[in-house]
Amino acid sequence: MTSKKNLPKRKALTLFSSKSLAGLLLVFFFLFPLLDGNSYHIDVLVTAGIFILLALGLNVIVGYAGILNLGYAALFAVGAYTYALVNLHFHIPFWIGLWLSAAAGAFFGILLAFPALRLGGDYLAIVTLGAGEIMRIALNNLDSITGGPNGLLGIDHPGLWFPRYNFGVKSEPYYYLVYILVLLVIFFLRRLEASPIGRAWVAIREDEMAASCAGVNPMRAKLLAFGIGGFIAGIAGAVFAAKQGTVSPDSFDFVVSVMVLAMLVLGGLGNIAGAVLGAFILSLLPEFLRGFDIYRMLLFGIAMILMMLLRPQGILGELHHRQEFLEKKMDEGHE
Repeated sequence: MTSKKNLPKRKALTLFSSKSLAGLLLVFFFLFPLLDGNSYHIDVLVTAGIFILLALGLNVIVGYAGILNLGYAALFAVGAYTYALVNLHFHIPFWIGLWLSAAAGAFFGILLAFPALRLGGDYLAIVTLGAGEIMRIALNNLDSITGGPNGLLGIDHPGLWFPRYNFGVKSEPYYYLVYILVLLVIFFLRRLEASPIGRAWVAIREDEMAASCAGVNPMRAKLLAFGIGGFIAGIAGAVFAAKQGTVSPDSFDFVVSVMVLAMLVLGGLGNIAGAVLGAFILSLLPEFLRGFDIYRMLLFGIAMILMMLLRPQGILGELHHRQEFLEKKMDEGHE
């Protein structure tokens, strides 16, 4: 049996090894464009970074608060179309449009949550699924605003004022932009995890009635989860629209919502590192399976089924719970 004296040493070693690994990964990622130089590879990693942002945002709703959301692509679409519209009609630059998109995503997230949270379980999931489809159909039919099936074209790319530099269609600037945003979101979520609202989400996820009896306001906590999840989705949407230079409803269908949810399940729900790993794997997997175009989705489906049978908690789910257990034992050792 592990003595209480050894717990601080084990925790210090665990934290040191995880921080060292994170530091090495950061160095590798920021040097990758210089080491590789292949625009296609960098472009794939930019797409992976956008999906990492989406997975981190959905993790707040599904992983932390325990609310199954099958319409997350709707909030992604709100962010993309917000930047496209304010840029095309009001010539607002990307750096301002980014925050307008984030605010619009948060607003629509809360707007969706108000009626949806009156339900629970499977019924709540169906409502969010319906909201996602309503958003896609609305974008297809509001031709005068959204451009209909053709979408919106000619969206400005980001740029820097000093030194004067336009990102254009080059992949490298978007690579650094999206991964800096990923780091900022991870820092924000790490702080949020340890805050009272983060602990309130965990309490609601485990037992909503018990959390309510303990003084947690479930409705307010869930609305905040939808708002923060929508905020992050709005950021991802703005980056996507700015990089592509065009947006259309086809980019925000139900498959996107399912894919982001699968990323969370693969990596481990409620785990930031799991969300990042799951998004990274499922973003790159189609590229590795390009030689098997006919069987690509079949292989993907078989892999997910095997994953759920052999490791239902996700790749990093067990490690996450083990770390929580170690920290709990550490706290008990100090008492």
